[in-house]
Amino acid sequence: KKCAACFREFNKMEHLVDHMRTSYHSLHEPTCVLCNKHCRSFDSLREHLIGPLPKQECNKLFKILGCKFCLSILESPHALKLHQHRCRFSGVNYGTMSRPANKSTTVVDNGFSSHVVALACQMVDGGGNNESMDGCARVCMVDEYENIIFHVYVKPPISVPNYRYENSGIGGEHLRDGMPLKQVQRRIEEFLCNGEAMWKIRSPKAGKARILVGHHLHPLLQSLHLQYPSFMIRDTAAYPPLMKTNKLSNSLKYLTQTYLGYDIQAGVQDPYEDCVATMRLYLRMRNQVHQREDYPQASDPRNRNNFAPSRQSELERMSPEAMLAISRSDYYCWCLDSM
Repeated sequence: KKCAACFREFNKMEHLVDHMRTSYHSLHEPTCVLCNKHCRSFDSLREHLIGPLPKQECNKLFKILGCKFCLSILESPHALKLHQHRCRFSGVNYGTMSRPANKSTTVVDNGFSSHVVALACQMVDGGGNNESMDGCARVCMVDEYENIIFHVYVKPPISVPNYRYENSGIGGEHLRDGMPLKQVQRRIEEFLCNGEAMWKIRSPKAGKARILVGHHLHPLLQSLHLQYPSFMIRDTAAYPPLMKTNKLSNSLKYLTQTYLGYDIQAGVQDPYEDCVATMRLYLRMRNQVHQREDYPQASDPRNRNNFAPSRQSELERMSPEAMLAISRSDYYCWCLDSM
């Protein structure tokens, strides 16, 4: 028997049922538009199309009509040329707003209405033996239109043993007049909660709180001593479709180059550049068009009996296509944010 999603073959139907019970195949998985094979990540789909050992039928057509950024197939080479011009992003435009002036802070609050914000920090050595002790020296937040909401140098609560100037471009003179960490915390929390008490934030579809986008957000929030509900966080380092085939995180530099088509983090790193890259990645993932389901996640109580052991006999009599129809995703697809 062959799985209707990943095409893996099994000798017995009971083995296929066990596979479907643990694979969490769904219509939210990256899927080859040519053969309809489901892949766990876009890296895996990319290997299927143009990797060292691709599927030859798909590889042949993809070389002629495939977009290497979004992995879609166009109807003609001319259509592909027009599509790739729109699909490939240009690099970030570094205007006067992208970098705070020396010895001062830049705070921009334009009454934005965006429901999504991206956050990035520039780190310096916080005095510990590992990166978990790094301190945030510069912080930036942008809305989904790439407008700066908040951009400041952060005054460290303790002395900084190493500013990592080669990568950060930050020295003691930048932080001397920076905003105190507690004030930075308060401003970021105000933006995220959007006038709502933290304890009132219950669901991504309820209340006024904003979705937070970033890359490796957990250590970043830890350095700012901030907590935010996990269901309101969209982390490009932890999103399964954007991870490696071995389920490890990709770097933001790799993701930007591969999925957006331009380079970042060349020389001195800029948190504004990182904010824009993560926001663009988020919007690209959110704008995917997937068929709607009433209860799209496997964790939903209404899906708990889909592959229950008590249904084993019934499931073994089902076709692979029927089992795929009742299978649900084990991660929250960002396309659901647009619904």
